[in-house]
Amino acid sequence: MIILGNVGMVAIIITDPRLNTPMYFFLGNLSFIDIFYSSVIAPKAMTILWSESKSISFAGCVAQLFLFALFIVTEGFLLAAMAYDRFIAICNPLLYSVQMSMRLCTQLVAGSYFCGCISSVLQTSMTFTLSFCASRAVDHFYCDTRPLQRLSCSDLFIHKVASFFLSSIIILPTIIVIIVSYVYILSTVLKIHSIEGRKKAFSTCSSHLGVVSVLYGAVFFMYLTPDRFPELSKVASFCYSLVTPMLNPLIYSLRNKDVKEALKKLLEKKDIIFY
Repeated sequence: MIILGNVGMVAIIITDPRLNTPMYFFLGNLSFIDIFYSSVIAPKAMTILWSESKSISFAGCVAQLFLFALFIVTEGFLLAAMAYDRFIAICNPLLYSVQMSMRLCTQLVAGSYFCGCISSVLQTSMTFTLSFCASRAVDHFYCDTRPLQRLSCSDLFIHKVASFFLSSIIILPTIIVIIVSYVYILSTVLKIHSIEGRKKAFSTCSSHLGVVSVLYGAVFFMYLTPDRFPELSKVASFCYSLVTPMLNPLIYSLRNKDVKEALKKLLEKKDIIFY
């Protein structure tokens, strides 16, 4: 479902010239990220559930944590870039094409990947410099920071402080950009006298807000709550690692008129070719 939905979204954006805009450029990259970070977890998780082998190699565990941290942090920064894009589109529509140039959009996406890479390197190196001597059984369905910390016999105080500081400098800027952007968007939308104009503005933003709420709600629950309830942590991890990338294309396609029209046009072309 994740691959079908996100590959379909990328295909629609690439094939329809009307979707050649900054908003859909970001959306295509979001779908690309969703495909890869869910693929880091889902295949191995299904193998563990369905086969007798319940193990993962040490190198595989390192790679899984590194790649997942890379893509999940990149997605957070990309969602902040999308919020900024909506802010410019609604609050400064006459300057939109000038301010949101393709060069700037490319730089924002590249910057998101760069921040994700730096964060992933730091998080992975901090985690795997710990001494693991308590057990080899990871109480989770993939290699994540908290379940691995439970296996360590090292002093975790400095590590937890560093992890909290790293998470704060990653999450807080993106949250601030998203909140400030939508405060300005809301104030601008409320000034629109046309009901149709308000409806259109809210429609373009509600999809993005839905994705942000699901992702950040699960992440906050996972990393900012006490590590006393591992089963609840698994549920939160399931939400942002598998449910969110499955829902993203559905949210954007069902709430977006342009995407629905592009999908209809693409299906009509397929019918003509088949005939």
